[in-house]
Amino acid sequence: MGFNEQASMGFLFAEVVRFHYQRLHFLLGQLGLYPGQPWILYLLWRQDGRTQKELAEKTQLRPATITVMLQRMERAGFIQRKVDTEDLRVSRVYLTEKGRQLQPQVEAVLKTLDQESLHGFSSREREQLRGYLQRLRDNLKKE
Repeated sequence: MGFNEQASMGFLFAEVVRFHYQRLHFLLGQLGLYPGQPWILYLLWRQDGRTQKELAEKTQLRPATITVMLQRMERAGFIQRKVDTEDLRVSRVYLTEKGRQLQPQVEAVLKTLDQESLHGFSSREREQLRGYLQRLRDNLKKE
């Protein structure tokens, strides 16, 4: 019996992730953002002035990747980086007013994406799906 990609959960999951990413990329693009950047903004909305190292740890991205993302966000006027006054080796990241003002728009995009993704699901089905996804994440998470 051979591998059946139509029956494979992995293929289906990959398709869902790909379509979700494409739609997210489109919606964020209308705000001048790229995927990944809202998570940086979210962390800064919760606590402004985080270090680049903290952002890399919280997002589980490589420091070099964070640096490129921050450069792009800085050029767009969403954040600014400043040298820490107590430790000149450390760079802290701060929201600009433009970055702060994005919060309701980003939240609206994420809400829209959830609504589109879960269209036709009952409240019970949504909660079940959330539980299944959490279990999948926990099963795959390697610490």
